[in-house]
Amino acid sequence: MSSPFPTPPPCSNTPKNPSPRALLSDAQFNDVRATVLDNNPGMEPEMAGRLVVEALKFVTAASLFPTVRIAPTRQVDEGWHALIQHTHLYDTLCSGLGRKVHHYPERPDQSRHDDEILTRTVALIEQAGYTVDRELWLGPEKSLISVAANCSHTPVPGGCGPINPGNCATHGGGGE
Repeated sequence: MSSPFPTPPPCSNTPKNPSPRALLSDAQFNDVRATVLDNNPGMEPEMAGRLVVEALKFVTAASLFPTVRIAPTRQVDEGWHALIQHTHLYDTLCSGLGRKVHHYPERPDQSRHDDEILTRTVALIEQAGYTVDRELWLGPEKSLISVAANCSHTPVPGGCGPINPGNCATHGGGGE
């Protein structure tokens, strides 16, 4: 006789999160994507959607690993900026993820780019159960697209950005 309960999926060490796209309704996703498009004239809607999806993955990882220094690429940061501009949506998203993920911008400076932080960020997104869009997680010298985002998030070695002195968690760390 078969069990009335579904067979559980095989065990895995990787947590399973919902699709990042499922974190927003279609209308919310389209509104955020439109913000990316408005800020980046000439960008294809498909690319703007990819930026938003990667930003959702980043925010999820930042909420799951709040004490680890991670940072988005400038491309992914563009999607994050668009999410943040939708303040109620962003607050609701962060509340659903269990913590507010703050944004501490710094003026862009390619010399501050830290490949280790980028590698760590990608690894934590994957540990959160997602696959990254590799084209959007390249360092500044390898970027395939330009975006309007005019900030970076990797602290100067041995110091922190002017917006967040003394607290080097580039995504806000800590838990609100």
